[in-house]
Amino acid sequence: MSSEPRKYTKRRRAEAEQETRQRITEAAVELHGSVGPARTTISAIADRAGVQRATVYRHFPDEEALFAACSSHWAMANPRPDPSVWSEIADADERLRHALRDLYAYFGRNEAMLTNVTRDRPLVDAMAKPSAAMAAYFETVIETIAAGRPRRRRVRAAIGHAVSFAAWQSLVGQQGLDEQQAVELMAAMVAHA
Repeated sequence: MSSEPRKYTKRRRAEAEQETRQRITEAAVELHGSVGPARTTISAIADRAGVQRATVYRHFPDEEALFAACSSHWAMANPRPDPSVWSEIADADERLRHALRDLYAYFGRNEAMLTNVTRDRPLVDAMAKPSAAMAAYFETVIETIAAGRPRRRRVRAAIGHAVSFAAWQSLVGQQGLDEQQAVELMAAMVAHA
């Protein structure tokens, strides 16, 4: 046995703190995907992460901090389609179809989380910033798809509807179309707007 005192390293403690923060974030994301943000409690997050409630609050002093971490973590694991890829497609109809295929595949992969987040958005104030970021993303999507099309209000409205998760849910989830059929139906709607 050595008589020298054990050396304490801040690095190990910082790593442990980061691992705990990561577990808490992942637990919250899992709960948001399974029961939804409005039904996720700090106690449930703590249980799933294997920590005490006080530990959750130490890492995330308010809901906004927790939602920011969750949104960032989830977005990195589930990146949204990149509209800049579509802007390189000159033909407006093909750009629309390509964008819809990408978006509908994204919706299909992430249906449970998107359903819960959409349902709970009006109930959870802390979702305001992530919701605003999502709205800004869809504005970019609409602008990218609308480029080269007539600037009529109903064209923009048709594009906005076509790229919405609600339209995908209705056509694929409720009406039983496959994603390609949904893409073609929405492309026809936009073309006739």
